[in-house]
Amino acid sequence: MTEFTPMTSTLGGLLLGLSTAVLLLGNGRVAGISGVLGQALWPAADERRSWRMVFLVGLPLGALLVSQATGPLETEIAAGPTLLVVAGILVGFGTRLGNGCTSGHGICGMSRGSVRSLTATLTFIGVAGLVVFVTHHLVGIIQ
Repeated sequence: MTEFTPMTSTLGGLLLGLSTAVLLLGNGRVAGISGVLGQALWPAADERRSWRMVFLVGLPLGALLVSQATGPLETEIAAGPTLLVVAGILVGFGTRLGNGCTSGHGICGMSRGSVRSLTATLTFIGVAGLVVFVTHHLVGIIQ
């Protein structure tokens, strides 16, 4: 079990909200990671992708800066490579099916009052809970 860090969590949430607001107000774009990545790899003919590349580079760079300021980030991956690949494919399929990802719907869409994003986010959370229950308690894939 990880310990709850209310100050760090609050600061992270405020920074996410600020960055998505700045992108929306300054660039007119929603900060949905799957959409940003998809358009960076396969841009529309009239689309500049430079801001998308800067955005994507900033994601791991931000984690690196935090780890430099606070010490190494502790992570634990409890699944093997095969399960991770399958999970990644399913997440990719889900983002296409749901026309967006958790950041696009859960942060940006819900903050704009989108009913579609509320429905998508509730679906993400419900399916994630079901998958955790099945893999941990019924099938025993992950202990």
